[in-house]
Amino acid sequence: MRTYDIINAGPNNRFCANGKIVSNSGAIVQLQNLFRNSLPDLDKARELVKQGNYNALEVLYDSVPEVLAQCVRTAFVPAEGMKFIVADFSAIEARVLAWLAGEQWVLDVFKNGGDIYCETASRMFHCPVEKHGRNSELRQEGKQATLSCGYGGSVGALRAMGALDAGMKEEELQPLVDAWRAANPHIVQLWYDVENAAKTVIAKKSVEETHGLKFTYRGGMMYVTLPSGRNLAYVKPRMGENRFGGESITYMGNDFARHWSRIETFGGKLVENAVQGISRDILCHAMTLLKDMRIAAHIHDELLIESPMETEVSEVCRKMATVPPWAPGLVLRADGYECNFYKKE
Repeated sequence: MRTYDIINAGPNNRFCANGKIVSNSGAIVQLQNLFRNSLPDLDKARELVKQGNYNALEVLYDSVPEVLAQCVRTAFVPAEGMKFIVADFSAIEARVLAWLAGEQWVLDVFKNGGDIYCETASRMFHCPVEKHGRNSELRQEGKQATLSCGYGGSVGALRAMGALDAGMKEEELQPLVDAWRAANPHIVQLWYDVENAAKTVIAKKSVEETHGLKFTYRGGMMYVTLPSGRNLAYVKPRMGENRFGGESITYMGNDFARHWSRIETFGGKLVENAVQGISRDILCHAMTLLKDMRIAAHIHDELLIESPMETEVSEVCRKMATVPPWAPGLVLRADGYECNFYKKE
């Protein structure tokens, strides 16, 4: 059974029968794990659910439980006379990763409004790739590599991201990984520099800095200070042996079964932690810039704003894409839309 998490709602938040978010304290609700909606006739399905017309649902749809799951988002509605504006960052992790690593060509693509998947494929295969033009068939491989390889992922990551389902062949995967890494040397170097910094701090109980990240050991913890000044903490870090017999960084934490145990990590994973932490800090910065608006909820890199009908989506996106003072050179973009109930457009 799929579960839905409502986090940081606070004791004064409640949800009305009509799905309206009510907060007496002004607290913001954090949502995650909501089922994505993909029904082409979502409005119709939602109305049938509201009516309790399950006979019609059984006739019109293959799976009533799936329809109900897709309607979970739509239970959230704005107050009467208001609308929702949904705005999120465009490719936030890819942008932060390139900025942290100093992979300037990636930042230039974002700055100039280019297609990162086409440009990545162009650099990987040394030929022009256009979305609806020359060598367009290579764009999918550029996309798969961009989504899979940024944190040290290899063939297994490509498989997990659906490369084989997308029509790629097994023998194509390793060359794809190699081509992506050759096209992104600064990101690859970031993995090694971060891993070396962490290993040095653990071994010498010292302080190391690289790529704007500060590594510190104190009180049995390794702290990674992000550019925002916020710390990521790793409990009881030490050097161990990984499943391949090589040297590995380990720390204590919750594993996939939510058991407290020793967890392996490596340079690419540490970079992922930092990039996602920075991305979170950027969202918090955007929320401070939009503090005069009614932010009803936030979901990963997305804001759900209850606003008057005259509020412009473009103005929300403009403020949201303002670069924090601690991230000079970062290129941000936010996109949004308005709706009468919460949904993914």
